[in-house]
Amino acid sequence: MNMGPVLLVEDDDTLRAACVQALELAGLDVEPFDSAVRAARHVMPSFAGCVVTDIRMADMDGLALFARVRALDADIPVILITGHGDIDMAVRTMRDGAFDFIPKPFSIDHLVGVINRALLSRRLVLDNRALRQALADPRDDLVAQSRAMVQLRTMMAQVAPTDIDLAIEGESGSGKESWARQLHRQSARHAGPFCVLAGAFGSEGPDLGDAAERAHGGTLFVHGIEAMPRMTQQHLCVLLDARDRARSGFDSSPDFRVVAAPAVPLAEAGLSGDLAYRLAAVRLAIPPLRERRQDIPALFARFVREALDQTGRKRFEMSAMDRKRLLEHDWPGNVRELRSYAFAAVLNLPRPAIFGAEERARIGLAARTAQFERLVIIEALEATGGNVVRACMLLQTPRKSLYDKLQRHGIDPAEFRDTGRHDRTRL
Repeated sequence: MNMGPVLLVEDDDTLRAACVQALELAGLDVEPFDSAVRAARHVMPSFAGCVVTDIRMADMDGLALFARVRALDADIPVILITGHGDIDMAVRTMRDGAFDFIPKPFSIDHLVGVINRALLSRRLVLDNRALRQALADPRDDLVAQSRAMVQLRTMMAQVAPTDIDLAIEGESGSGKESWARQLHRQSARHAGPFCVLAGAFGSEGPDLGDAAERAHGGTLFVHGIEAMPRMTQQHLCVLLDARDRARSGFDSSPDFRVVAAPAVPLAEAGLSGDLAYRLAAVRLAIPPLRERRQDIPALFARFVREALDQTGRKRFEMSAMDRKRLLEHDWPGNVRELRSYAFAAVLNLPRPAIFGAEERARIGLAARTAQFERLVIIEALEATGGNVVRACMLLQTPRKSLYDKLQRHGIDPAEFRDTGRHDRTRL
């Protein structure tokens, strides 16, 4: 994961050097400072990391640094390192919004664990801000931020105004029909029909001549063309020959453009020679989602917006589990799988259920336990209207323990505190 920097503020040279070495060995990006004044100059509202500061320092102390950071952005995590006499002060500061406090002496493992939680919390805050901005800024149906997709979109813009027949290649779920519809909208035929021909192509299948009539003046999208029998392929070629004569003024046959979407690469589709030659001239290849991860956040935001519109919910925020899935999953079902995941997340459904048994079997016991714990806490907050005290009684757990779990799972009790809470499920 792309975690941000750790600003370590400690005026004890020996302790600071030891902490820097240990934290770097733990894989953290550490920026050390011997003065809170100097550290404060490096914190901006867009700061993507966390601050670890001693409380007792000359010049500016850790509490003053915390106040300055909080004034810039209250969601920047600040971790206070305290001496024995400062613990009560640190607890009060946590009530004011400090992320955590660590009393001296402390173990490096404990410090690393707290820092990792703080960095993840900050990353979630920034990701959810970006998600809300994306939800407020709807674009067209096609997301093309990665280089491969920008190139594909450029190529589509070049071929859309022409009348050439073509093929759109891509794995199952990659969005071939969406791209075909976008190509149709960009073409001179945009006012005509977009007719989909799919399914069985045998004697009981769709009538090709009828489909050609319905597609007159528009686009005939043939899904799974590799399943088309040879006789039907030949019939399609006859219709295309008649169409070409009609364009030359020698016939009155239906005028339509063919956009084919084979389930396999066109070279492996086994089409008859004439039909294969017609479609091979221009091929638009949609890369699988795992090869264009840069597009995943924007696609996810688009599907979240769609899910919110369809379900009537007003708000959604990503959890750590959702972010981990978006970053690490290969999405073998491509855009279709990502859309299903977004809907499950907005509806607060157990996400592993939408994947196959093989993948579910790979989820460790700790991850399954965490998912179950999170769902139980959400149910308790829904039952108590977001009242943490009553939720503690219901769950039979200490308040501090529940607050730790709320922070770890990214759950805000405030989201459950009125009758419309079901519209603002926080994930």
